Amino acid sequence: MGDTTSHPCFNLAATGSCGRVHLPVAPKCNILCNFCNRRYDCVNESRPGVTSAVLTPPQAVEYLRRVLAAEPRITVAGIAGPGDPFAHPGVTMETLRLIRQEFPHLLLCLATNGLGLPAHLEELAQLGVSHISLTVNAVDPDIGQRIYAWVRDGKVIHRGAAAAGHLLSRQLAAIAGLKARGVTVKVNTIVIPGVNDHHVPAIAAAMAARGVDLLNLMPLYPTAGTPFAGIPEPTPARMARLRAQAAAFLPQMRHCTRCRADAVGLLEQDRTAELRSCLTSCAGKAPEHPQRPYVAVATQEGVLVNQHLGEAHRFQIWAANGQGFHLVGERPAPPPGGGRQRWEALARTLADCRAVLASAMGDAPQAVLQEHGIMPVVMEGFIEQGLEVVYRGGDVAALKTRRKGLGGCTGGGARGPGGGCM
Repeated sequence: MGDTTSHPCFNLAATGSCGRVHLPVAPKCNILCNFCNRRYDCVNESRPGVTSAVLTPPQAVEYLRRVLAAEPRITVAGIAGPGDPFAHPGVTMETLRLIRQEFPHLLLCLATNGLGLPAHLEELAQLGVSHISLTVNAVDPDIGQRIYAWVRDGKVIHRGAAAAGHLLSRQLAAIAGLKARGVTVKVNTIVIPGVNDHHVPAIAAAMAARGVDLLNLMPLYPTAGTPFAGIPEPTPARMARLRAQAAAFLPQMRHCTRCRADAVGLLEQDRTAELRSCLTSCAGKAPEHPQRPYVAVATQEGVLVNQHLGEAHRFQIWAANGQGFHLVGERPAPPPGGGRQRWEALARTLADCRAVLASAMGDAPQAVLQEHGIMPVVMEGFIEQGLEVVYRGGDVAALKTRRKGLGGCTGGGARGPGGGCM
């Protein structure tokens, strides 16, 4: 077990002197839980899966700089969603790399469902990620299938007991790999009356047998718009009895505050609301990249941003000068097809660009561009309007448009978060 002295979620004694900041860089999720509805900018709710903004990796670093200036007692930088950190692992790993480079003194922590974690064990260890919170809601697939509507592994969607079994096998592999690398592991279990509450001792026993360090039993938060909305929250007395049973197998976390995906401050003195404007400001700020002087534009005639990223055969390359902006030249787009390889090739082609302006683009290319430090900007209007915001530090979010027919938050509908309290 690693050093938990300055991690308030793993050490009750640290809650009054050590703080944490959750960096909301992971909007997507790879499982659909029957208790979760992730909504952004839900300021009155304090629960996992909720955030007021989503950050790119460079924005997360800028936000972290400001947070540390305002609250120097922060000792832990973590990623807890609002989806799962390994639904788009490139964004997560790039964020961790940037933080480790600039803030080597901080503890790094992740909250995840574990599905995509095993593939990144070695890199996590190299980056010094010392604490992982893993959500395990069942160790019996017959019970798990009542909790998870589906589990998506790559392009394959699993349902029913097969989904729950597949997820469990990945979770057990993740725990084994983490413990082999000396990582401290806390398991979060959402206690759902009538579904898995009777199953808690079995979960505790199974986790103890695999070397887990701490168990956090989290009462169900009944959330509107979910299949479990009508299930009442377990009573404090019921939770106390379950924790007493589970304590026979594992130490219990009893001070969880069910943190938001953008939580910041001490557990005993949360400053999420106070620093919300800072978060949203960073989310709307184009990153400054002196080594990336250009902006790529998907345009048909060179006046308007009016092409879908995937339909553009070429990109105009623009730069700022003392009088405004000027066209540097054009670059061909990679040929269609090839999936992720196509967007990796585009990122290489635009490696000296700080942003790409397009009228629309899919989630996959946006994720790849962000991994390579290139801001994807979805907008319609004059090219110079977009360039003004990117270069002059305006609100990029104000430029963004949504494709017709797509409603709700950026991250999609009701999908389960990576794992709750860190």
